[in-house]
Amino acid sequence: MDIEEAFQAVGEFGRYQKRLTAPIILLQIYMASQSMLIVLVGAEPEYRIDKEETWSSPEDLIKHVTFTEDLHSIVTEWFLIKHQAYKVSLVGSLFFAGVLIGNVVFGPLSDKIGRKPVFLTCLLLEVIFGYATAFATNYEVFAASRLFAGIMNGGMALVSFVLTQEYVGKSYWALTGTLTNMMFAVGIAVYAAMGYHIRQWRTLAMAANTPGVLLFFLCLSLPESPRWLYSHGLTDKAEEVMQEMAIRNGNRVTIKLKMCAGTAKTGGSSPSLLDLVKHPILRWRTVILMYVWYVCSLVYYGLTMSASELKGNRYLSVAMYGLVELPAYPLCMYFINKPWAGRRKTTSGFLVFAGFSCMITIFLPEHSGSWLNTTTLALLGKLTVSAAFNIVYIYTSELYPTVVRNAGLGVCSMSCRIGGILAPFVPSMKTLNQSMPYMVFGLSGISAGCLELLLPETLNKPIPETIDELQTATYQRLEEKMVYPRDENCSPTKK
Repeated sequence: MDIEEAFQAVGEFGRYQKRLTAPIILLQIYMASQSMLIVLVGAEPEYRIDKEETWSSPEDLIKHVTFTEDLHSIVTEWFLIKHQAYKVSLVGSLFFAGVLIGNVVFGPLSDKIGRKPVFLTCLLLEVIFGYATAFATNYEVFAASRLFAGIMNGGMALVSFVLTQEYVGKSYWALTGTLTNMMFAVGIAVYAAMGYHIRQWRTLAMAANTPGVLLFFLCLSLPESPRWLYSHGLTDKAEEVMQEMAIRNGNRVTIKLKMCAGTAKTGGSSPSLLDLVKHPILRWRTVILMYVWYVCSLVYYGLTMSASELKGNRYLSVAMYGLVELPAYPLCMYFINKPWAGRRKTTSGFLVFAGFSCMITIFLPEHSGSWLNTTTLALLGKLTVSAAFNIVYIYTSELYPTVVRNAGLGVCSMSCRIGGILAPFVPSMKTLNQSMPYMVFGLSGISAGCLELLLPETLNKPIPETIDELQTATYQRLEEKMVYPRDENCSPTKK
């Protein structure tokens, strides 16, 4: 049997697979705290300056600044205000720059040496750099620790998502992918609650990092991905993992896998990152997906990070920008499994809707007293872009064959992190025009939604394990769409 038939035999989402995916899904709470750390750790409290004049040096400014809010952040410790305020946004960008590097390095690496070793190494190192953040003695050490934490986060996030997909049968990919992204939204709200009760930034950084230690030990017993083993010709080891799944799920079946076509053991070449450029099908998909991922990240993180700048309770605002995502996930599950909607049309629709939600804010008064105001539309935009972001993870996994899935996700995620790097600076465009950030978000969302329609639908389509299988399936679809001349018996004739 092939790998899909094996999953049908052992159980696509049995109790053993639930135990395997549970710690990885819960890990998203930790990852959300790390990704959003700077939102509260770098929050700027209210302050007054006793002496309004041109200061000769930062030390001179410090003498005349008084913080009036009960909050201890890196801003209050290192006086990152006025001309030094850019350093807060810079740290946020450094983290996402690190995530970008992690995607580029660890995505292809996990395709070569395996999912499990890359995942565990990145998780352990991120926990270490997370504690380095909490004990940073100056801004430079703090910024460096966030950069390296981001590198590990980029590698771990990518591989952890792929593992939740490759431990289960294809029909459950949408479920595990949605649960993974939903937990990230819950993690934002949990981090906001932690920040409300812990006002000292070093203690908050430690509290946000500590769950990673427990989750690391829970993940030590995870097996290697059976899909990765199978796609790399390690059929015997894949059989062992699948047999263990069958036993733990209570299914008495014997698993015997046939050799996967296109692997190194059957004469095929070893897949690499260059395959995304060499093969026209993969190249076309990658270019479109890179832009879609970039837009999702830019709008998602841009709207989330602007939450701390809203008037009122910053902790409630951050929590709301996390919790508002939750209704998006049942909507995703409903639409993406309907034949008339599927992955492609649903993602496109959510992106366009998010774009228009942001664009409408341009025509609203700056201080509108009605329920239809900038905050409401921004939350609606966050809800819909979250839905699109959730689906694009699942959709991208299905568009790439197993042998280059992490490489493809890595390249797309690299583009995604460019959006994350720019996101902290977009809200500051309000100094030019109050509506400028929302115009950027709106135009980006609409354009990405239109480009998404150029990709093929993957609902109820078999997932290719190798590039050869992808090319065969693509040519078969093209063959089905071709119109041939008919003979006198009304039968198509191929020439």
